[in-house]
Amino acid sequence: MNIMIKKLNFVIENVLDQLTGAERPKLYFKPQSSSARIIEQLDQLQNKYRPTPWLANTHIHLLYFDLIRKRTIQLEYDKVDQLTMQDGGVTAVVWFGYDLPKDTPTIVLMHTITGSPESMRELVKDLNQYTGWRIALCIRRGHAKLPMPVPKINLFGSTADLKEQIEFIQTTFPKSDLYGVGSSAGTGLLVRYLGEEGEQTPLKAAFALCPGYNTETGFNLVHPFYSKVMTKKLFKAFIHPYKTTWASLSDVAHVLHTTNLQDFQSRYYHLAGYESLESYHKAVNPVYVFENVKIPLMILNAEDDPVCHIQNLEPYKDMIQNMDNIVVVTTKKGSHCGFYEGTRSTHSWANKLMAEFLLTQTKTR
Repeated sequence: MNIMIKKLNFVIENVLDQLTGAERPKLYFKPQSSSARIIEQLDQLQNKYRPTPWLANTHIHLLYFDLIRKRTIQLEYDKVDQLTMQDGGVTAVVWFGYDLPKDTPTIVLMHTITGSPESMRELVKDLNQYTGWRIALCIRRGHAKLPMPVPKINLFGSTADLKEQIEFIQTTFPKSDLYGVGSSAGTGLLVRYLGEEGEQTPLKAAFALCPGYNTETGFNLVHPFYSKVMTKKLFKAFIHPYKTTWASLSDVAHVLHTTNLQDFQSRYYHLAGYESLESYHKAVNPVYVFENVKIPLMILNAEDDPVCHIQNLEPYKDMIQNMDNIVVVTTKKGSHCGFYEGTRSTHSWANKLMAEFLLTQTKTR
């Protein structure tokens, strides 16, 4: 009887795997490097990622993540520090695990394109639960209804602001080792910062969740529906609430006529503080400094991601597989920043992977 049950379970599992697209992750890395040893320690990369069966469709998966999951996770942050940047602009650091021992590692977290403390609760909660570490969520200008005394925003954030935020985190917890995590648009800021800093960064290792790679072209591959919806979200988050701030910039009217992300980006560079679109790209695009990233970095993409399309990775595969410190993981399913698994109780396979990767770094140092 036990043998029959095992066979039946095996058949059912294989049928579900075929229906849901369950597969072992694909890995892109330099075989003769420290990355190979790290991969061997991560059980998730040796087994199939089995997405939640009723979330196998990429759009249902994303809508569940964006409209349901984000709104049901309960989390109370410990502290919010509002920071004034050197030019008078305002950012913030939102803390979870603030009262942990002072030498507990801290994860410096960079949020999504319209991210807020509320929208990032699941990732914050999971990272803290899996690692036991402190989380410092770095809020960019114009997010979370922060005041905007200086007319300047950036879809991917400012490395200058991030450096000031990290200095503040270091000053607050000087005995704490720092690790970086970027989600979606936050990966652009993370990788750009790591490339600019090289070996000088205080971050020991980092994880990039669902990056778009080349910020000049990535928006072209966003599914048209999401591109339109996200553009309207940008108006609602960054333009309409700050009409007084933008009063001196005539470009705002042109930005408000855009209907997709690529057009928004091509017109808003003055709002980001740049004189030309070219100077904006040179200062923001992470691909220009990618080869100067020196710390261990793991990147995760889903092949069915309708926002950060898997084709964005293609031009950089050869470069990645010649770098000692980079691992790219791709899964057949997962949608955009979801990667849910389980049937009755869903949880993020990606959040667990990033936590395990960061914990592995503490063992190899």
